[in-house]
Amino acid sequence: MTEQQPAQRFERGTDGPKVIVAGVDGSDSSLRAAAYAAGLARRQRALLALVYVQPVMAAGAALGVPVAETTDRIAEDLVAQVREYAERSKDMFSMRWEFHTFRGDPYNGLVTAADELKADAVVVGASEQAGHRIIGSVAVRLVKAGRWPVTVVP
Repeated sequence: MTEQQPAQRFERGTDGPKVIVAGVDGSDSSLRAAAYAAGLARRQRALLALVYVQPVMAAGAALGVPVAETTDRIAEDLVAQVREYAERSKDMFSMRWEFHTFRGDPYNGLVTAADELKADAVVVGASEQAGHRIIGSVAVRLVKAGRWPVTVVP
C-alpha cells in the first residue's frame, strides 16, 4: 500500500502574515490604514500590498466626465506619496511593498485583490461617509465576508 502525499495548497496565516493588503483611496482614514498596515508588515516581515480600486462610473462617463483620467491621476498621486514615504523612512527600516490598481466598486475590488494576492490580512480605513452607518461600509462588508482577518483603522 502506498502512502499518498497531501496536495500542495495555499495555507493562510500559519506562520504570521506573508501578504497584508491595505485599501487606499487618498482619504485620511485610508492613509492612516496604510501607515498601520506598513508598521504591521514591517514587524511581521510581510509584503505590503497597497490597493487602489478605481471606481467605474458609467453615468459620469456618459455625461462626458473624464472619470478614467481622474482616477488614474489619483492612483499616480497615491504611488508618489507611498514612494516619498518609503524614501524618507528607508534609513529607519525597510519593508517590501507593491502598489496595485483594480477597477470596480471598492468592496469587490478589494476582495479580488485579496484573493489574487493571497492575502493573509486586509487593512482598511473606517468610512468617512455618514450613509455607510445605515447601509454598511466596505469595511463592514469585508468583516462579514469572513475570509481574512480585517483591521479597520479609524
